[in-house]
Amino acid sequence: MAQRPEIMRASIGIDYSRYATGAIAFDYERLLDDTGYDIGAVREIQSRTAVGNTPLIELKNITQLIRTVSSPGYGARIFVKDEAANPSGSFKDRRASLSVHEAKRRGYRGVVAATSGNYGAAVASQAAKAGLQCIVVQEAFDSKGIAQPEIAEKTRACEAYGAEVIRLSVGPELFYVFLLTLKQTGYFNASLYSPYSILGIETLGYELAYQTQQLAGRFPDVVIATHAGGGNVTGTARGLRKAGATESQVIAASVDLTGLHMASDHDFNRKSFTTGHTGFAMPFTTWPDRADVPRNAARALRYMGRFVTVTQGEVFYITQLLAELEGLQRGPAGNTSLAAAFAIAQELGEEQIVVVQETEYTGAGKHPIAQLNLAKQMGIEVTRGDPRNNRPGVKIVIPENPAQLHVTEVNLNQVRHSYIQHAIKALPGEQILSETDIEFLAVETRTNNNYVENVIHEIHRKS
Repeated sequence: MAQRPEIMRASIGIDYSRYATGAIAFDYERLLDDTGYDIGAVREIQSRTAVGNTPLIELKNITQLIRTVSSPGYGARIFVKDEAANPSGSFKDRRASLSVHEAKRRGYRGVVAATSGNYGAAVASQAAKAGLQCIVVQEAFDSKGIAQPEIAEKTRACEAYGAEVIRLSVGPELFYVFLLTLKQTGYFNASLYSPYSILGIETLGYELAYQTQQLAGRFPDVVIATHAGGGNVTGTARGLRKAGATESQVIAASVDLTGLHMASDHDFNRKSFTTGHTGFAMPFTTWPDRADVPRNAARALRYMGRFVTVTQGEVFYITQLLAELEGLQRGPAGNTSLAAAFAIAQELGEEQIVVVQETEYTGAGKHPIAQLNLAKQMGIEVTRGDPRNNRPGVKIVIPENPAQLHVTEVNLNQVRHSYIQHAIKALPGEQILSETDIEFLAVETRTNNNYVENVIHEIHRKS
């Protein structure tokens, strides 16, 4: 663990210290620019391996259903970007494509990724195309050897593409094994949080902006992204801006798993979702640099206009609704944002446009029935009723009718306050925040210097 800086520098080829501008501030845009890839280059690289250019589909039947439960004149049009059309079946192919390309360009023999989800399959798929070896380090099961069916499905996908999968029980050993694997193999770190990963997602926002313009005559009013570690929101928002869709509001959506600890052996199989939930979204939003690289390129708080949560039961419900009304069997992660879109569209006029910015492939292990069966085995009550009665790890409540779908707002000011508090705690030694640091925090929190300074004074006063 003490060798982490050296291992990271050797495995990703970036000297992050070059970008430091203050005690906690760094030059974020320069970090991304120094990769040498603009959006045109990324799109061209992705086209070589059939990544991207996925269809944008209008969900006409779901839109019509929304209007039956909306006030007259309300119920925005819903579109979905069908990222299941990518080679491994999710938007994660975009993240993996540029990382694998960079590994190949630099002469690495293989790539390593730490993930329990679709990203491992995406890296394995891209590595297979590039002729590189691939190792996926996966947090797979609890101490009793019980694995979530969704995670087992993703293990199968990784192995199908030729990757070696190192499966571990939940706990802190994941990062240790990840570092050890990088050191022993000398492979490239295909981190979810590197600049290459985020630049790969920018094409998603870029494409959906132009596709919406082509299909509807204008940019989307709202783009909703399922939010976990922050890369999905960050990359999509940056791509929208590069396409000129600067007025499109970006909303982050997560499954509410309040009370469940992601590193808890007891809670591991009680969360029923492996990604897109608050167990990742909240800690990474309030302090993104808890990642496996020194500086996380996924910085979602810079870009989100709103942050909402939905319940587990609502995501399972909308997954079935999508299949039965639109003939699309997708999910579950992308359907987190679709569940949020169903509720948010009711706030908007019929002429407005909401884009759900990704879907993912499904499989036997990802199907709601498999996840709900495990939940029952873990002693969780599964019932129909009002989803507001959902209790993570105790009760999953599946709505009885579509009018019950709703979103819960996350107070962004509280999130910003927590971020700034983490920044103060991260200060080395007796250092204090400089003017450069305060300006950095203002950009990070989408506020201004006065806001940051007021929060700092409040934190110091309470301490």
